[in-house]
Amino acid sequence: MVQFAGFLGGYELLVIVVVVLLLFGGKKIPELARGLGKGIKDFKKATEDSDLAGDLKDVATEIKEMKDGVEKLNPKNMLKPDNTLKSKKGK
Repeated sequence: MVQFAGFLGGYELLVIVVVVLLLFGGKKIPELARGLGKGIKDFKKATEDSDLAGDLKDVATEIKEMKDGVEKLNPKNMLKPDNTLKSKKGK
């Protein structure tokens, strides 16, 4: 006996297919498959279209800028000669 999905064999899958055919009929199954495929496609499109990655990059950039600003205002860093030269060159 061939094992497919762990505990489901060939006969079990055949019984499931027959029961699905009896419940939904031959005409309804393609419609259900189309609806399921469309739903999956819409879900993938919605997750790909979200600008979450861009938003995260923007937030990371803002956090880095704030951190740099705080480091410039830190009294310990204000006394370093490198910091004063950089700030004069930037102006």
